[in-house]
Amino acid sequence: MKILITGSHGQLGTELLRQLKEGRSEIGPIPEKLCTAKVIPTDADELDITDRDEVVAFVRRMEPDVIINCAAYTNVDGCESHTEDAFKVNALGPRNLAIAAQKVGAKLVHVSTDYVFSGKENGGVPLDESALPAPVSAYGRTKLLGEQYVRQFCPRSFVVRTAWLYSHTGKNFVFTMVNAGRKLGALTVVNDQLGNPTNAADLAHHLLKLAVSSEYGTYHCTGEGVCSWYDFACEIIRLSGVKATVAPCTSAEYAAAHPDAASRPAWSALENRMLACTVGNEMRPWQEALTEFFKNESPEA
Repeated sequence: MKILITGSHGQLGTELLRQLKEGRSEIGPIPEKLCTAKVIPTDADELDITDRDEVVAFVRRMEPDVIINCAAYTNVDGCESHTEDAFKVNALGPRNLAIAAQKVGAKLVHVSTDYVFSGKENGGVPLDESALPAPVSAYGRTKLLGEQYVRQFCPRSFVVRTAWLYSHTGKNFVFTMVNAGRKLGALTVVNDQLGNPTNAADLAHHLLKLAVSSEYGTYHCTGEGVCSWYDFACEIIRLSGVKATVAPCTSAEYAAAHPDAASRPAWSALENRMLACTVGNEMRPWQEALTEFFKNESPEA
């Protein structure tokens, strides 16, 4: 089996490569047939997913059995001022990969986001895969179009929405809070936006389970349990041992202090219903996964 991974230098791509090399994740062993798979890691410097001809030629040459697309323009605020770049990476990129996958008969696992929702769909109840998207930001709109292109051009596909992702590699909320806490000693974090913190180790484990299945469709794959960004920050600071205080603020207060920030959903908590009904939901409670994260390696600047 051959697995092509795009965005291999990022948080999720790095974790996928680690699990494929070691044959297991923090949750347990990966599917046995993947332990001998040939892995083809690529990133923007090796494959421009926004160039259709380049993608088709590359995929035809490599002939992967599975493509896992981890590439994305994830700067939510940056998407507002660089809409064309976000459109190319988040929408055209998945389209090109879907077209190429279909030409060689490969499966496509595409990673999307909770930000395809407005946050007003179903207050107080986690959103399952039947919820209708209504994004409120350029990031969410371009990611939603990417989902639609994947389904349109590659029926043998998995669209996997995740949220609040963190890992031991790259830029993420955990690193930001730890480093800011060390530097400033006092943090102020939004307490009226709720969702699901997700450890990249858990997400990667489930992407690999899906990759060897034929349970095509749309999935939610996030840490179990719901919290606010403020709750998440408090737990990060507690587990890290950083001497810092964390104070809550509202989204309105944050927006007033950061007028160029993109709108974000107030409620984007997801339910992993499709996982539970197909390959199995082994996503850990977010507190447990975060605790394990700090046990394995304390994040440094």
